[in-house]
Amino acid sequence: MKTVLITGANRGIGLKLTQLYLENGWQVHATYREEQGAKQLFELKRDNLHCHQLDVTHYDKLPQFTASLPTIDLLINNAGYYGPKGTGFGDTQVEEWRKVFEVNTIAPLKFIEALYTNMRHSSYKKVVCISSKMASMEDNTSGAAYIYRSSKAALNSVVKSLSHDLAQDGITVLALHPGWVQTDMGGPNALLDTTTSAQGLMDVIERADISSTGKFLNYDGTPLPW
Repeated sequence: MKTVLITGANRGIGLKLTQLYLENGWQVHATYREEQGAKQLFELKRDNLHCHQLDVTHYDKLPQFTASLPTIDLLINNAGYYGPKGTGFGDTQVEEWRKVFEVNTIAPLKFIEALYTNMRHSSYKKVVCISSKMASMEDNTSGAAYIYRSSKAALNSVVKSLSHDLAQDGITVLALHPGWVQTDMGGPNALLDTTTSAQGLMDVIERADISSTGKFLNYDGTPLPW
């Protein structure tokens, strides 16, 4: 039985990934930040579900947290923060920008560093960072969204560096775009439901191997431009 750790597992894509991996017989370690926002996660109630209250930006907690974990076969860095919506040139909020970078860019790297020992002896060993098509320089034809775009572009840079640094350990690292999904972040007008997105992501992850490391892929497996 393989083991996956999913951050931000209490809602949206993270919750659906948790549900699907449980149904596929994986041991799932799921993190959430606040109890009042994790009701749906708690309601899954499976023997192979292990819930952990953890803010991904509290790096001082990571050594104790990772010491309590078994071997991790798959890490999905899903926790994310969009920041203020509807802002553009001239009204970018600096403190919000720092907060978004903390959650979307710095925390995933610190999580991977903390879990490195837990993953080294797995035979599966894959790391996924949930990125966004909005990180793509080539695809940016509309401007604005400075905070979110830049945080995910920086995350993609982190993934690319990790793909080189962890290749000697056989750890596959991917940046995946989940699509425009009907979540709190994506909104009700989004094109995809969470099941379609999460199942697509799972299929891409399962097919990936070390030859795929460092790639930026859509939820359906198609490559995305950097």
